[in-house]
Amino acid sequence: MTNWLTETVSRGIDASDWLAENRRQSLLKLQDRTWPTRKTEAWRYVPLGTLERLQPAVASSAGYSAEAIPDLTTLDLVFVNGELLSLPDNLPAGVTIEPLAEVSSRQQAWAESVFNAAKPDRHLFGLANDVLAKAGVVIAVAEGVQLAEPIRLLHWQNGGEAHSRHLVQLADGSSATVIEQHLGDAASFNTSFAEYLIGARAELQHYRFALQTGAAINIGGCHFNLADHSQLRSTLVGFGSDLARLDVDINHTGEHAEVLQNAIYLLAGKELFDLHTNVEHMRPNGITEQNVRGIVGDHGKAVFNGRIHIHRYAQKTLAELNNRNLLLTRTAEVNTKPELEIYADDVRCAHGATVAEMDDKALYYLQSRGVSEVDARIMLNFGFINELIEQIELEPLAAWLQAVLKDRFASLRQQVQGV
Repeated sequence: MTNWLTETVSRGIDASDWLAENRRQSLLKLQDRTWPTRKTEAWRYVPLGTLERLQPAVASSAGYSAEAIPDLTTLDLVFVNGELLSLPDNLPAGVTIEPLAEVSSRQQAWAESVFNAAKPDRHLFGLANDVLAKAGVVIAVAEGVQLAEPIRLLHWQNGGEAHSRHLVQLADGSSATVIEQHLGDAASFNTSFAEYLIGARAELQHYRFALQTGAAINIGGCHFNLADHSQLRSTLVGFGSDLARLDVDINHTGEHAEVLQNAIYLLAGKELFDLHTNVEHMRPNGITEQNVRGIVGDHGKAVFNGRIHIHRYAQKTLAELNNRNLLLTRTAEVNTKPELEIYADDVRCAHGATVAEMDDKALYYLQSRGVSEVDARIMLNFGFINELIEQIELEPLAAWLQAVLKDRFASLRQQVQGV
């Protein structure tokens, strides 16, 4: 057991809040875990020694500003260095948002009973988050409520260590949009996990923008339970940093649930981004489509492991998983592993992965029309991922994300030019 994990266990012993029993159970599991090594399949490409060597910057709120998304009104919950600074005012009827540390007695029994319902206990840092998380919120959308304004969970960190946990419930027939946004580039460490319980015929639009860069170390997860006829549309965007890891679990616990999940990662320098997804089809007639696209330049390293598990009784399942990657340099690296595990016999499933370089013919065509080589490469790269961005239903959010990614591409110009 490493120094960090030993310290985590010792810090968790004194937990005494309303989640004390859940924390105790996770602590017991954590004590039995061994620290991952390069021989641990789920962590073989991730240098966890980076966490052990981290010397966090001194955390400060200086320099923070909550930038709004143009033309989009959101209900903002702002976390700075792991501390909840603000909650939205005047919530619509049927929507409650309570800080994790101040959950009302009326909500506590329910929240405690479903804590870790969507997140499996195999995630080492998920267990650590169970023990350590003090910041976060419990969000409940009542039956039949159609929440028009997106909820934005804005996390900004410029040092120190922070752990946050969110629990979101959409009751039967409700709908909501949740945006998780993570920012910061200073030497820091954070874990942030979110669980979503999507009721029958409920609809969730979900976005996770893991935009921390530089020396930031961020490890987190998004975990979903889908009931009968529920729908999930999720978009994930990741920038690399010294160490960035995101685990996603999607559990089809009801029949006729539908999932569309798109993911994008853009890496340069010596950045690392590791995306692990796991889909459990436990009931019949489920649909899952996952599209993952990555662009990696310089000495960047991307890791993708996607697994779809079709259980014995999950007949009539439709599932597809695709991972496509572009390498901007010969020193960039992608490790991809799409998996299908099928125990039902009446299903339609497919998976695939590609790792390629730029199309020389398309590049020549743009250059013949007067476009410089560098700009031509950037245009082709952007077109590679823009297809997924255009599927975002919130047009202001899609326009904002396109601008963010264009700025990111501008920072890749040097790597692109060096191909």
